[in-house]
Amino acid sequence: MSGAGRSRALESLCVFCGSSKGHDPAFMRAAEALGRLLAGRGITLIYGGGHTGLMGALADAALAAGGRVIGVIPAGLAERELLHSRLSERHVVGGMHERKALMASLASAFIALPGGLGTLDELFEMWTWAQLGFHAKPMGLLDVNGFFRPLLELTSKIVGQGFARPESLELVSVDDDGERLLGRLAGRLSAA
Repeated sequence: MSGAGRSRALESLCVFCGSSKGHDPAFMRAAEALGRLLAGRGITLIYGGGHTGLMGALADAALAAGGRVIGVIPAGLAERELLHSRLSERHVVGGMHERKALMASLASAFIALPGGLGTLDELFEMWTWAQLGFHAKPMGLLDVNGFFRPLLELTSKIVGQGFARPESLELVSVDDDGERLLGRLAGRLSAA
């Protein structure tokens, strides 16, 4: 999982996000805007492979703008007809662990958009791997309408209570603007 020997350009971005839309229309708008932004910059989107919710909106926007989109989905979810049918590339894997490992190996960096427990699971696994030195890929939170504020408060409390080092918080860039966040991740990647 190490980033050693890899190109230091932001060539591909793994995005974790909800398979539901959520209640705030700003979530869908942010997913669509990020998809268009990635396509416009020639950055390959790697995501969970679904066609519903924020995942579907993200992929649809990237594809409509001419982007390359790679979906990685467990067989059980693909069988329930959740697999997006128009992807540039599809990987159907055995389970969630294999999904996360493949997504991580394909990505230059990671961003989380709003989502549910699965999104948090994916985010925290990558965050933990970075903390343990298993990868050195930049990570970011696209904080749409303060969605991640409670999470950031919790992670600060975890550090404050001595369960993680302060450097752990610095592993994740946070911004409410997709273009700025991409710039920060690209800057971290080129500085590594």
